[in-house]
Amino acid sequence: MKKFFVAATAAMIMVGCSTPSEPVVTFAEAEDPVALSEEAAAKWGEVKKTLNGAWGCADLKYGRSEVPATLDIESMPVVAWKGERASAQILLWTAEGANGVKCEVKEFKSANATLPASIAKTRFVRYTIADELFKVHQGTTLAADMLDSLAVFDMAAKTTRPVWLTIEVPQDAQEGVYKSEVVVSHNGSGKVKLPLTLEVQKHTLATPDKWAYHLDLWQHPTSVARAMGLEVWSDAHFEALVPQMQLLANAGQKVITATLNKDPWNHQCYDGYEAMIKWTLKKDGSWSYDYAVFDRWVELMLGLGINKMINCYSMVPWNCELEYMDEAKGEMVTVKAEPGTPIFPKIWEPFLNDFKKHLEAKGWLAITNIAMDERSPEAMDAAVKVLEKCAPEMGFALADNHKSYKKYTMMRDVCVAQGQPADHADIVARRQQGYNTTFYVCCGPLYPNTFTYSNPFEAELLGWYGLSCDYDGMLRWAYNSWPENPQYDSRYGNWSSADTYLVYPYNRSSIRFERLIDGIEVAEKVRALRKAGVDTSEVEAALDKIRATNLNDSQQPWQQIVAEAREALNIVSRK
Repeated sequence: MKKFFVAATAAMIMVGCSTPSEPVVTFAEAEDPVALSEEAAAKWGEVKKTLNGAWGCADLKYGRSEVPATLDIESMPVVAWKGERASAQILLWTAEGANGVKCEVKEFKSANATLPASIAKTRFVRYTIADELFKVHQGTTLAADMLDSLAVFDMAAKTTRPVWLTIEVPQDAQEGVYKSEVVVSHNGSGKVKLPLTLEVQKHTLATPDKWAYHLDLWQHPTSVARAMGLEVWSDAHFEALVPQMQLLANAGQKVITATLNKDPWNHQCYDGYEAMIKWTLKKDGSWSYDYAVFDRWVELMLGLGINKMINCYSMVPWNCELEYMDEAKGEMVTVKAEPGTPIFPKIWEPFLNDFKKHLEAKGWLAITNIAMDERSPEAMDAAVKVLEKCAPEMGFALADNHKSYKKYTMMRDVCVAQGQPADHADIVARRQQGYNTTFYVCCGPLYPNTFTYSNPFEAELLGWYGLSCDYDGMLRWAYNSWPENPQYDSRYGNWSSADTYLVYPYNRSSIRFERLIDGIEVAEKVRALRKAGVDTSEVEAALDKIRATNLNDSQQPWQQIVAEAREALNIVSRK
């Protein structure tokens, strides 16, 4: 198994520059596949200082090989509620190279209070190979995405390095406008000072475990084992899963992704899904099921506060194959159990009867759903028939691209394709029954989305879109289905770059994931304001504009529309 981010591996190199210092040990990023224009190359000759810095825009990504276009502001204004996580982006660039680059955030001081520097952290942004914008596998570029955990970074000559600033405002912070600054230095010298203001508004955002937003990012435990060189389902594997899934819990995740048999998606990503439940056909023709791994995984996730639903995939795997140990033969057997054929109920009914008893004993029956992904109406008919016969107490969850929710109105968890919106009357009716309705993006649409070539504001726009349609949240495959070397190359198969993941191995976030959380916080803030009876007319006007604009038209001024909606929310929050 190949390990990532470990200093002892061959993937690590010492990145040294012209300034003498102890080199920082890290992995080597790819060479820029896009040739620099003569005009862009000439701009490096105009760069005089060894280390340069300025505020960039958190809505945009910046190239590594070009002198960046920065914001013409002296101090970065950040606006946030108490309890909110806010983002900003710093840009550093050097013509001759700078070793030992460090960022230090100072205390936040208002006229009446001080917040410690520890509420903020800076992370160097790393570049990975990506598809060119909207040109899947027809060209490559470098995309700024991964937020590294390095405290110090060596910058090569003629490079730009973004730095992501995250501010976590304490829930007990005092309202007011605070001043701070980020001091950037290299080897203790050449300091760049970047002032910022933090406006802490009077409202308080609940902690993520209290958010109503129904976030469902599919998890892939096997990918963590492979990426970290660990034995699947070993103690070390489960220990490594905790911090990786804690990032997800901190985003307000509501759903545990579990599997009923072997890989339910027919190995459509780099790593197959190892089975969580072991099926055995005994010599006497009866069945037994080993739930040890399933139980340990669910308990781990419940312990992190991810406890609204356990969605189990799938009664209809993409290839309809099931695997079990045949005790009489002494070997693993794979069978095809297509819905509507005689073997389908024969093999699923014993399992569902046993699984239901197990869930009852664990106290999980009420939150467990049998989950399906984009299955045909015919397959759904057969699966629902068997489930309602054997385990009607269990729920059904569906990523729905056939409007099946209109027929199966009892489904607890329905997620419709973004391009096939649910009727609002159905959303309201389902909510009244205690069911949630969400939307999903995956390999499509191309815009807006969370690919490595996507603009960062697109991830926030998904939050605004869901709010404009009155959805309860969103789903995306996948949280962490990593390609072979995600930090080096974000492409895999026929998918757009980084379609299969939002975070990186070793608990590293991304610009896309942070901005997705920004969109979730938007939805939570608007929900809280409405509940409090605050006049939200400015926000409602912004939502009307989103509804009136073709979401998938990348030529629309979406960056401006998102910025205006964000400012409308800030205005409303000052009331």
